[in-house]
Amino acid sequence: MPVTTLSQKMLKVLACTRGQAKTDYHDAGCKGLMIEVRATGGRTWYLRYRDARGKQRQFRMADAQDLSLDQARKRADELRGQVALGNDPAEQKAILRQVPTFAQFVDERYLPFIKGYKRSWDTDVSLLNNHLVPRFGKRHMDEISKQDIIAMHHGRRADGAAPGSANRLLILMRYIFNLALKWEVAGLIKNPTAGVPLFEENNKKERYITQEEAARLYAALQQSESEMLQHIVPMLILTGARKREVLDARWSDFDLPKRLWRIAISKSGKARHVPLSEGVIKLLERVPRFDGCVWVFPNPKTRAPFVTIFRSWDTTRIRAGLPEVRIHDLRHSFASFLINNGRSLYEVQKILGHTQVRTTQRYAHLSQETLLDAVNTAVNALGDAFSPPAVVLKTSDVHPLLAHA
Repeated sequence: MPVTTLSQKMLKVLACTRGQAKTDYHDAGCKGLMIEVRATGGRTWYLRYRDARGKQRQFRMADAQDLSLDQARKRADELRGQVALGNDPAEQKAILRQVPTFAQFVDERYLPFIKGYKRSWDTDVSLLNNHLVPRFGKRHMDEISKQDIIAMHHGRRADGAAPGSANRLLILMRYIFNLALKWEVAGLIKNPTAGVPLFEENNKKERYITQEEAARLYAALQQSESEMLQHIVPMLILTGARKREVLDARWSDFDLPKRLWRIAISKSGKARHVPLSEGVIKLLERVPRFDGCVWVFPNPKTRAPFVTIFRSWDTTRIRAGLPEVRIHDLRHSFASFLINNGRSLYEVQKILGHTQVRTTQRYAHLSQETLLDAVNTAVNALGDAFSPPAVVLKTSDVHPLLAHA
């Protein structure tokens, strides 16, 4: 391993030792700088150094044809400075090689994970295939910047998508990067979606049925051709459960003595327990059972869970004069009934299985009657403190026509 003070003139005549595949020449003018001259004619700059553990390492800098001697020396000095500060360039380069592309991470880590717990994973697949993978698929995870995210988010809106549609892409990207950070994906140190705000959504439809509407709906259910719908809809109203949770309910999920319904896989991917009221207990007692059938509300013809109940539901809601009421509005209404009858947001949150109270607040509709009772509470508490004194009119203050009336 010859050591010599390299010069531009000397570089032109350096050759590989006869009979060897390569020869290393160390520069006496720059600590650790070395040029590898190969029998094939190729030349490469390297830096030799010892890492924090005292282990000798060799870092490839660049081909000699791309970096002059002066540039190589300057780069070597910069790298030695990084090593002195504890930053190993070889280790950093190795980490960069491990950073997956967005498409690799989605295929190898994200999709296998969500398919194990998320019922709506096919929606993620659609958003990924149609919007995110075509845009970011070939980019490494650490190459996607906040500006890239903003451009994607605003670009989707500019293409005519509704605020909610654009927000879904941002929310999905945020979740993917949060998982990548949680799993300590190599080379990833921050979430590029952090601080990017969602668009304001003013198109959220919240519909709550009244007690009178519930009575009309129940009457319409008695006329439904679907025998099971007569039990499914009351179950939705009386528990606040999601449609799929009711349709997929098994008898083994219910502990009637303890009055508990265990929903094994909820929207959050975790099991939750729903307390059963007297009304639900009586409802379950009326539900017809089929021999050998594990489902509580099966299709009587197939003895399997309904794929959809929309047609029979649509007929029933129209018959009840409630064509705009959606099945999910029954869940909203359940929360509204609880709140308007004095139950706390915390109680409603636990019953509905929300992970965040913010979600529960959306459903916590207060009726006008409840609000009037609330403001009258303040008046009653103050008593006569702010009541104006009674005015006693003198005879002289009364209009002559009224005085003789």
